[in-house]
Amino acid sequence: MNSQRPVNLDLRTIKLPITAYSSILHRISGVILFLGIAILLYGLQKSLASEQGFAEVKECLASPLAKFVVWGLLSGLLYHLTAGIRHLIQDMGIGNTLEGGKLGAKIVFIVAAILIVLAGVWIW
Repeated sequence: MNSQRPVNLDLRTIKLPITAYSSILHRISGVILFLGIAILLYGLQKSLASEQGFAEVKECLASPLAKFVVWGLLSGLLYHLTAGIRHLIQDMGIGNTLEGGKLGAKIVFIVAAILIVLAGVWIW
């Protein structure tokens, strides 16, 4: 029996690198966008069906909860966009080193945070 094996793997104590958090959040934002498209398409379909439907969607989008949902979807889109651009840059061979990956992840977090704050200001 190998004594080097971990006896109890506690996932809460494992420290992931910043590149892992960036990758995990990129995947999560993609799932959020996939699910959010259904909400947005429903609103679009309802607003195009009739004048009454358009008025209902317009009234719904004026509520703070709807603004928060739209901001959440827009936040997911902006993060996914910035992380996707990072991946495209890495596909060109730029930033493929460990230090380049860490710097790229930090830049993605900073740029996405700025864009998300600006989107929140724009929505409210």
